Amino acid sequence: MLYAGFMSADLPPFPESQEPVGAPQLLEVGSAADEPCLRADAARNRARLLEAATRLIAEHGVAGVTMEAVAAAAGVGKGTVFRRFGDRTGLLTALLDHSARTLQADFLGGPPPLGPGAPPVERLRAFGVAVLYRTAEQLELRLAAQPDPARRFSHPSVQALHTHVTMLLRQIVPDADCDLLAQTLMASLDPALINHLTRQCGMPMERLEQAWTDLVARVTRTGA
Repeated sequence: MLYAGFMSADLPPFPESQEPVGAPQLLEVGSAADEPCLRADAARNRARLLEAATRLIAEHGVAGVTMEAVAAAAGVGKGTVFRRFGDRTGLLTALLDHSARTLQADFLGGPPPLGPGAPPVERLRAFGVAVLYRTAEQLELRLAAQPDPARRFSHPSVQALHTHVTMLLRQIVPDADCDLLAQTLMASLDPALINHLTRQCGMPMERLEQAWTDLVARVTRTGA
């Protein structure tokens, strides 16, 4: 009876979001600030290190990417790699910068339905499909680059995706708690979950794509 009474009680009003309502801006993800006089050299060194890390992944997989291996492949001291990226997670995250920037550019200014110009629910469907397939293409790297739980949801690239989904949800279901609803939707695109479903459960990507479309329809109370 207590449970039934609780479930039948009116829900409190959803809190107003403290986030800006406007469209998200393209973020600088993973780039460390360098001293002005060293900016050009730092950028060249960073590109050189990332090229070396990319070669190592192609040859040995993500497991072959260590700070020592990257330093040796780039012909620099190990300290240079640590100063540029902080740790291995920082290095792996930097390798995902290009993909993250490309995705942001696509949903902020690319062609519809992912970019502006399509109805928000169509943009939300297209967003999930884009994230789903890009994650699957870089699954090993994305799994290795996931930060510790304390930093997992605060990384700028993750916050940019959450802000975008929240903005679309506010246009579709303005009476919902869109901040938390966005977190729920983003959880279905988590690299660890995609790894489990595709590699451990053997689900085809088409099934995950259809599930995202169905989830968006149910969450937004719109037709598929």
